[in-house]
Amino acid sequence: MTTVVLADDEALLRKAMAALLPMEDEITVLAEAEDGEAAVRATVEHRPDVLVIDLEMPNVDGLGAVARIRRERPEQVILMLTRHARPGVLRKALKLGVQGFVSKSAEPAHIAAVIRTLDEGKRWIDPDVSALAVVDDCPLTVREIDVLRATREGYSVADIATQLHLAEGTVRNYLSNAMQKTQTRTRHEAARYAREHDWL
Repeated sequence: MTTVVLADDEALLRKAMAALLPMEDEITVLAEAEDGEAAVRATVEHRPDVLVIDLEMPNVDGLGAVARIRRERPEQVILMLTRHARPGVLRKALKLGVQGFVSKSAEPAHIAAVIRTLDEGKRWIDPDVSALAVVDDCPLTVREIDVLRATREGYSVADIATQLHLAEGTVRNYLSNAMQKTQTRTRHEAARYAREHDWL
């Protein structure tokens, strides 16, 4: 029996997966989480075999939640669901030790099969996800992407500096570079531009 925690802010999709996955095979859903904060709490509390987590969630996104979970449970097996496999995101997720990537549009039977694959200690990246991730037209560095992502979530420069353990001047430099590369006038425009181009 493989135990899972499901984390996705789309209630309909999460509830459907919670109902369908146990029907596919020996999978037990221990808990559901509607955002990154709840995903961290549920994973630490329930200690599932596999955490199935959406990349894009409010408050703390999938990558932020995974980074925090890694500190609490370094050995946690993680399957990330995504609609847009951006190269920078895929690289960052792999660096964080995410073992699997599956498209959110995948059939429940496929998701269940990948969960079992990961539980057996193997890795899995859907072919369509890896194909999208190879096309890297993003001129931004990983750090520039980090500060723009935090900007998009409404954090101030001081908050971003604290969150990323950087000096405020360094954050401003990253934002300035990002604005130049995106040819925008403000950090918020730069974040919006980067989001529209699937770089965040």
